[in-house]
Amino acid sequence: MESAGINVHVHQSVGVGDLENRVSEAMRGGITQLIVAGGDGSIHEAVNGIMAAGGEAALGVVPVGTGNDFAKAAGIPLDWEAATTLLARRIADGAKPRRIDLGRMNDRWFANGAGIGLDAKVTQIARSYRWPIGDLVYLAAIFQAMVDGIATPEILIESDELQWDGPLTLASVSNGPWVGGMFHIAPMASNEDGVLELLIAAPVTRGRILQLLPKLMRGDHMHETEIVHASVRRVNVSASAAVPSHLDGEMQPLQTDFEIEVLPGALRLL
Repeated sequence: MESAGINVHVHQSVGVGDLENRVSEAMRGGITQLIVAGGDGSIHEAVNGIMAAGGEAALGVVPVGTGNDFAKAAGIPLDWEAATTLLARRIADGAKPRRIDLGRMNDRWFANGAGIGLDAKVTQIARSYRWPIGDLVYLAAIFQAMVDGIATPEILIESDELQWDGPLTLASVSNGPWVGGMFHIAPMASNEDGVLELLIAAPVTRGRILQLLPKLMRGDHMHETEIVHASVRRVNVSASAAVPSHLDGEMQPLQTDFEIEVLPGALRLL
């Protein structure tokens, strides 16, 4: 960055929530361009910090996380040196930021996706591991989640495009195609089309999940009988008991009610 003539101030987060607070403070102090070197959790905090401060700052990403799902969705090089070189060139050239969609669930924003049910449970388990095995941590978490149980309570999902009333394995609302680094859960998802992809998996057995896993990794699952899909702009979810949920792989407090919507072009991306 400095070799390209860019004045850089480096800040390092020290805990969960710190990056989000630092970003909001920087935006309120007049900073208009921000680069985050991190994974999907860091991007999640940066996006929430930007949006809480008015949403006008432009975000650059250097992907150095485990899954890097957002970077894949945004077409950012997964090699950190290539991503940094590209950012430096664009900033030095004064390139116009492009706008991409964000999602919002209740009072939090998300860049890549929201999940309720099994994928949230898997995320929670994966976060408890400290194994240096990259994306495979999510696969290991799936097997543990299946041992613990996979059913949800009764869940009501309402949107203009789709209605669901009953238990389910998972409900995923995607702004990008990938979750957990290795699962191509919404192959049609784009963060520039003004819609979110709602995918519901009906209740399935543990054996059926094992059959579906390879298809989920390849993105070949959309025509399976248990899968229900719709492109939505807004969806409301109500559960009969508090259920786990995540935003961009970050666990949220147990909740029963979720209001989810797309915010077209809400984020400026360097």
